[in-house]
Amino acid sequence: MLAAGAVGAAYLYRTDPHEPGHLLPQCPFRMLTGLLCPACGGTRMVYDLMHGHFTEAWLDNRALLLASPYALYLLGRWAWEGLHGRHWRPTLSPRAQLVVLAVAVTWTVARNIV
Repeated sequence: MLAAGAVGAAYLYRTDPHEPGHLLPQCPFRMLTGLLCPACGGTRMVYDLMHGHFTEAWLDNRALLLASPYALYLLGRWAWEGLHGRHWRPTLSPRAQLVVLAVAVTWTVARNIV
């Protein structure tokens, strides 16, 4: 998993998703609807963060950028537990799942209106 992540990160580092005609996979949601999904801006955000363009990353996907520290914590904890032979799977309560879904839907609508 670490090797696949490293290969994907290296590929994204060299492939600018801001440029038309980039060789990244087409977003299925955008292909079907013509609208941007939360992950569309997330790819551009990660590219900008890898190149130290923090303002551009903020403009690409504010919601995901704000959630990134928590996601990195979860990934780090999962890796730590796995390296120590323990099984750890974070869970979200149904209420927290609804909040995450509501934020994603609200962000999708807002970014496509503006």
